[in-house]
Formats: sequence, structure tokens, C-alpha cells
Amino acid sequence: MTGRTDVFDPAARSAVMRRVKSRDTGPELKVRRMLWALGARYRLHRKDLPGSPDIVLPGRRLALFVHGCFWHGHDCARGGRVPKANREYWTAKVARNRARDERARNALGEKGGRAEAVWECELKDAEGLRARLAGMLQTGSADLE
Repeated sequence: MTGRTDVFDPAARSAVMRRVKSRDTGPELKVRRMLWALGARYRLHRKDLPGSPDIVLPGRRLALFVHGCFWHGHDCARGGRVPKANREYWTAKVARNRARDERARNALGEKGGRAEAVWECELKDAEGLRARLAGMLQTGSADLE
């Protein structure tokens, strides 16, 4: 095991990574609860829209992506951290995620919708996030097709 910095063997690492969810994550569920409390009704994971947004409010032409700070390269402390092991892989992985996110936002904008990212770190300030979500709900009125 000389030269390896991972604390898990390959089978254990694979099991850990399989548990990383892309839908119905803790942060996503918290955002959904906040939106519901604000009176918003939404659709989930619309595959027919670019980027398959986590939450879609069709009547407001609004698509929300709930992003994990590490996975999507946010500029907070958690998002700015790059693992020491396999640094090139993780740097390229996060760069690909950011490029994919940008393409999805642009494509939604071309369809006449708004795309917003809600970052995992924003959940630390629940009142601030609730106010931001309420502000998002105030604008937009036609259906997002």
C-alpha cells in the first residue's frame, strides 16, 4: 500500500461513492420544504428541461439547481477545497461539472426560463435563504415549457 493516500481499499471506496446521491439529497429536501412553506408548488427533476433541474416552478418560469459546494466548485471554503490525492482528477471533474452547469443555465435562458443555483452552504443561514427564495418567487409568471 505504499504511495496510496486513500484510507479505504478500492471496494470500500466504491461503496462510499455509491452512497453519494444526486436526487432527494438533504439540502434539496430542505429547499423543497422552504418553498412549500412559502406556498410554492413545483415539479421535480424534469428530464425534458436542460440540465434536469432539481426543482421546477413552471408558472414562474424558474428552475432551481441545488448544488453541493464541493461537487460544483462554489467559492466558499468547502467548495474551494481540492483533495490532496488525485488532485488533477478532482480539478478536472469539478471543471466539467461547472461547464455542464453553465450550459444548462444558458439553455434554460434560451427557452425563456430563469435558472438559479442554491448552494449547500446557503442552508446555514435559513432566514437568508428563505428571503432569497421568496424574492425568486416574486418574479416571472408564464409557463416554462
